[in-house]
Formats: sequence, structure tokens, C-alpha cells
Amino acid sequence: MLPKQRNALITIVALWLMTAILLLVATDAYAQTRPSAGNIYSQIQLFSEVLQKLKQNYVTELSDEELIQAAIEGMLSTTDPHTNYFTADEFKDFTTSTKGSFGGLGIQIDKIGDYITVVSPIEGTPAYRMGITAGDRIIKVDGEDIVGVTTDESIKKMRGEVGTEVVITISRPGIAEPIDFTIIRENIKIKSVPYSFMTDNGVGYIRISQFNQNTSTELRAALTDLEAAGIKGLIIDLRFNPGGLLDQAVDTVNEFIGYNKLVVETKGRTRQESIYTRYKTKERDYPIVVLVNEASASASEIFAGSLQDWDKGLVLGKDTFGKGSVQQLVPLSNGNGIKITTSYYYIKSGRCIHKMSNDKLLTGKRITKEELEQEEEKNHQEVFYTTKGREVYGGGGITPDIEVQNDLLTRFGVDLRRKNVFFNYAVDYLVDHDHELPADPEITPEIMNDFLAYAKEQDITYTAADLDSTRSFIENSIKSELVRKVYGDLEAYKISISQDKQLQEAIALFDRFKNLDEMFVYAASLNKQR
Repeated sequence: MLPKQRNALITIVALWLMTAILLLVATDAYAQTRPSAGNIYSQIQLFSEVLQKLKQNYVTELSDEELIQAAIEGMLSTTDPHTNYFTADEFKDFTTSTKGSFGGLGIQIDKIGDYITVVSPIEGTPAYRMGITAGDRIIKVDGEDIVGVTTDESIKKMRGEVGTEVVITISRPGIAEPIDFTIIRENIKIKSVPYSFMTDNGVGYIRISQFNQNTSTELRAALTDLEAAGIKGLIIDLRFNPGGLLDQAVDTVNEFIGYNKLVVETKGRTRQESIYTRYKTKERDYPIVVLVNEASASASEIFAGSLQDWDKGLVLGKDTFGKGSVQQLVPLSNGNGIKITTSYYYIKSGRCIHKMSNDKLLTGKRITKEELEQEEEKNHQEVFYTTKGREVYGGGGITPDIEVQNDLLTRFGVDLRRKNVFFNYAVDYLVDHDHELPADPEITPEIMNDFLAYAKEQDITYTAADLDSTRSFIENSIKSELVRKVYGDLEAYKISISQDKQLQEAIALFDRFKNLDEMFVYAASLNKQR
């Protein structure tokens, strides 16, 4: 079916559905009236006539079930990218990521336009280790084209028995040719707080990867251990956190701001609600720094913005994504379901988190650089105030108190991760060395040369300039993978973030300043210099 025909048919069947619903509630009085041209009932009457002609005259038989599903999807697509229709299986799969475990590759996906798009890779999973990243479009699975395929069907193709192999082909913005990734399926267990430890200068570090049903419990356990160890401050890392359950975001904020404090308001045409903290918690007077970036979204933005608004944490990194719309899951009588955007999030200072341009981008609509700049300028012209009177800015995400860029990988580095060279080299190296490795191994010139020779065997080419700009990353990644296989994920993670520019900037704040107020003064001085 041609696109124009399909779109026309979707529109017709959408009106057909409206007819079925509205005729049920229409009164006898309607039959005795003559509606004006603008009246919805006159449009239903027009639709009924078109529908009848279509059923009588269309060239082939049409499947009512397919037409109805297409009509529903067509109607919802005129709203925003987060209002969706689910089959029964899709509805079940959608809720899986908030319940703690599932099997597969380790990626969270959404269908944006015709493309299955990676929302976020899950830390510690095969997809994460190989360098799958947010924004990647999955166009093939095992050589089979999945452009236009439903989310449910795509998931079925990517999932399989643990230990089996799947090849996914992605289209990545900025890279002309598609890229193949060969991934071994694993049992994916989602841990909301995958890492917590104390840094060398006595600062606690907690990584929250997403907000699922276990987040507040895992956070409390991590805080208990770190506080028992005597931390002088805390870093909470929300980078690449796509969000999750609102109640868990509120309960984690609760741990730091106390009982009966406003966290967020949801405001919509028919729904408004003010959400407060529910529990009495211990007073935490040590300084807190929250790390965010462009992929911190939704519940993670509520958490970061709330600590900022209540002056309980300094936010460092880059402007967050700006996903501040509220969806309600509505089950349908046949086991299917719909997700409907009902309102927007407004945090305590009055800021709306939602960035309106994201809705256009996620539905494939064109938006110019000038329009994005105008939106950002408008957002930053809106000044709001924290409980202590500090200025915070606009809507469309959370603006950090201190902006810090992070280093980007070179193409050489991307190729090494994509082809899983670090992982495979570490496996071979440890086999050759009987799995013996010191806790803090040195990456000698011999190891480096051996690794580069191994990379060339994988058809990876590079120049002297590539190597010079990537050497530090390579050495760090080799060390991290070797340590992972002998000493576990936590020790490997500590090594991998040792060159993390944003994190190192955050750690340094605790050496320079005694408390959070001094950090706020420093942040304000930086913003005046902009």
C-alpha cells in the first residue's frame, strides 16, 4: 500500500473508531437535530458515509483488526511521541524494565518514527560493553530488516537463549555506513545502584542507573555502608539515567530533604497533583554533588532538580535531556493498553522540566539549529529561586550549577569498543597468563604493542595521530577489562572512571571547599563570568 493511501486509510478508520464510541453515548435527541458543519456529530455523520463507501468499493478485502490497530496508532501519533498503543505482549514488555530483570542484550529501546531506537544501554551488559549508545537506530537483526517493524516483534528477534549470538546492525548519527555488532545474549539483571564506594579522598560515590522498584531500597543500603565508613561528602551519578518510576524518584529525594516536603507537581488539562515526601529520615549535613548529562531524563531530572531547589545538592555536568511529561498506563478490555501523556512535571521552584523541542525531534520532525537556540535562550531567561534564594534557570531540563564538558571518544576508540577488542583481548591475555594478575596491573609497552597487533588482526586501522590522541583511553580500557575478569565489575568500574573529567571535577570540589554553601558561592562566581 502506498504511503498516501495508508495515511488516508488510517484517518478513515480513526474516524470509524470515533463513530463507534460516540454513537454509544449519543442520545435520541441528536437524531432529531440538524448539527452545524463544525459540530463533532456532523463530522461523525460524514465519516459514516465515507466508511460505508470504502467498505462497499475498496478493491480488496480489508482486515478489520489490522485497520483498527493502524487507526489507533494513527490517532495517537498526532499527539506526542510518548502517547502509544501496546498489544498485550508489548504492554507486558513495557513494564518489565521497571521490575528488576529481563533477558537479552542490555538495551532500552523505543520506536521513534519507523526506527527502533536505543534509549539507553544498561551498564554492565553486553550492549554497554560493546559501545552501543543512546540514539543508535537498529535497522537489522541477524541481517533481517526491522525498519517499520513493531517494538514487540523487534524485541522477539533480539531476545533468545542465554549464550547465543545475535548480530544487530545500527545506523548512528554522524556515521555514513551502518555498523554491525555481534553480541552474545546474557541474562540481564537490572540493578538500580550498580556501584557505590568511597574515593581516595573520603568522598562517597553512588551510581544510580535508573529508577526501578528497587531504587530507594538499594540507595538506603548504599548510604548506610558509606556513612558507616565516615564519608565527608557524597557524589550521586545520574548520567545516562533515563528515568523510571516517579514514586522511587520521590522516595530517593526524601532521603535528603526530609518529611512532608514538596518534590514535584504534575499539571495537565484534567489532572493536577502535588507530590510530597512521605518519610522521616536522618539529617544529612555533608555536601552532595549530583552528576548529570544530556542523557539524564525524567525521574533523574526530578531528583537532580529537587536537590538543587532545596539547596541540598550542587548539580554538575551538562544540561539534562528535558523529558518532563507524565504518562498514565491504561489497560484495555482485550489485554492491550495505551500510554497517555496527561500532564507535565513542575519541580518545587516552579520550573517545568519538559523541553518541547524534544517532542518534535522524537517524532522525526525537522527543527532548525536556530529554533533550538531560541528555545534554550528563552528557557535561560526564566529565573527561578531555590529555598535559599539562589537563581536557577528555566525549563527544558535541569541546568547544572557548574557546567563541565566530558571528553568524547575518537573514531579509533569507537571502533575498538564496537568490535569488542578490549573484552576479547583480555580473555586471550589471561588465558596465556593463567589468569594471574596483580590488583593494580601496569600496562607496559609490551602489552600495548601486543594489543595494537591484536587490533590490526580485527581489521582496525589507525594513524599515528589516532594512537596519540587515544593512547590514554586504550591503556585505561585494557587495564579495566583485565581487572574485571579477575577482580569483578566494581574494581573495573573504578579504573574506567579514573579518567572521567566530570567526575574528577566533582571529586576536586570536596578538596577545595568545606561545605555546600562554599560550593554554591563558587558556582555563582563561575556563572557571573559567562
